[in-house]
Amino acid sequence: MSAAPMNGDDTLARLAAVIESRKPAAGGDPGKSYVARLFSKGTDAILKKVGEEATEVVMAAKDGAPDRIVAEVADLWFHCLVALAQFGLSPEQVLAELRRREGLSGLEEFALRKAQQREGERG
Repeated sequence: MSAAPMNGDDTLARLAAVIESRKPAAGGDPGKSYVARLFSKGTDAILKKVGEEATEVVMAAKDGAPDRIVAEVADLWFHCLVALAQFGLSPEQVLAELRRREGLSGLEEFALRKAQQREGERG
């Protein structure tokens, strides 16, 4: 009997838990862990990696290289998870936001965000 297929939410949650365990406050050792080293370098280093990985996604996509696109998106998602952890956020919060947007057209979502932004500027 084969195991049930893994849910993407479960994969993200497991990866987020590993990332959390690599924080210096949780005992992560920058000498033994890439993630711990990133955390020890601080927010700017983490955000720089997100930017670098996003650029690599674009370059792979422009080259039309499917395997590279997948690999680079995986790197980008990973570094985004590190950034979320840096700010005390979780993948579940992002997934909840995506679920909230589900069924809205992109144009409706954009108009709603613009209206909310205007409200925030007035209030």
